[in-house]
Amino acid sequence: MNVTGGPHCLCLRCLLYCLCYGVNENLRGYLAKLSSVGSISDEETCEKLRGLIQRQVQICKRNVEVMDAVRRGAQLAIDECQFQFRNRRWNCSTLESVPLFGKVVTQGTREAAFVYALSAASVAFAVTRACSSGELDKCGCDRNVHGVSPEGFQWSGCSDNIAYGVAFSQSFVDIRERSKGQSSNRALMNLHNNEAGRKAILNNMRVECKCHGVSGSCEVKTCWKAMPPFRKVGNIIKEKFDGATEVELRKVGTTKVLVPRNSQFKPHTDEDLVYLDPSPDFCEHDPRSPGILGTAGRFCNKTSKAIDGCELMCCGRGFHTEEVEVVDRCSCKFHWCCYVKCKQCRKMVEMHTCR
Repeated sequence: MNVTGGPHCLCLRCLLYCLCYGVNENLRGYLAKLSSVGSISDEETCEKLRGLIQRQVQICKRNVEVMDAVRRGAQLAIDECQFQFRNRRWNCSTLESVPLFGKVVTQGTREAAFVYALSAASVAFAVTRACSSGELDKCGCDRNVHGVSPEGFQWSGCSDNIAYGVAFSQSFVDIRERSKGQSSNRALMNLHNNEAGRKAILNNMRVECKCHGVSGSCEVKTCWKAMPPFRKVGNIIKEKFDGATEVELRKVGTTKVLVPRNSQFKPHTDEDLVYLDPSPDFCEHDPRSPGILGTAGRFCNKTSKAIDGCELMCCGRGFHTEEVEVVDRCSCKFHWCCYVKCKQCRKMVEMHTCR
């Protein structure tokens, strides 16, 4: 599968793959130039982002100034995915030689559900952040948050304009699925998980405040609404991944809906992740499935009984152990005023890697 093919190619995968990895030598040369510029600055660039459908190209052209935030969001999604799955058999690996995340996200697995949800959330997050920071002419702070709250504090400052970020994510990310119609089980799965990812931000907005008064007495308190850190968003979506619901397509009246495959399970909510297909075990490298790299050579924890432990991570194949020298800071002392001075200590530690 190449990055432009396949009915379920994730638009953010395509965008980031085009921006960072390329799909052929000519495009890679162009992208090297693009990366040196460091921005999507004109409509012509939108035409050269392979992997986007025409309606996404049109959105790109109408919103060129927003596309740098989309690109940052896509990179944010990759970084967070690799953090959340760092101790699992599939660890969001990316390779230049294969489309981003490989075949894993073209199947209806819970891993695909996670990537779609995280990608939709990351675009909403990055675009909202760009609004609040004053980067975009099209949007700014959320001016609908004003006046005095029921708790008695004054709404002020720059509340994050999450409504704009979510709306842009819905229009740009979801358009690929909506352009095919919403009757297929995979399109419904993708749209559901996209929205679940955005709700991880929407439902966890927080209130931040600043006190005003003599010596910080907080005689007056001004507050604004802020998005949670993206790490928290990633944690929430990872929890939803762990509890994801296997579903199937069913016709209810004239409407096609996703319902739990096991009728004994309670129906999923709008915040839950859903998937259609069981995941592979990710133990062995599968040359026919780019992105499934196996666990040979992965580090494992000899004492852990969890998925990062050598028994599970290595799929029963055993592991190698070697002693390596590591350098740590130690014997740190605070010196007046004001710095900390540490020694460098060398020690030998055991490292374990899967056979």
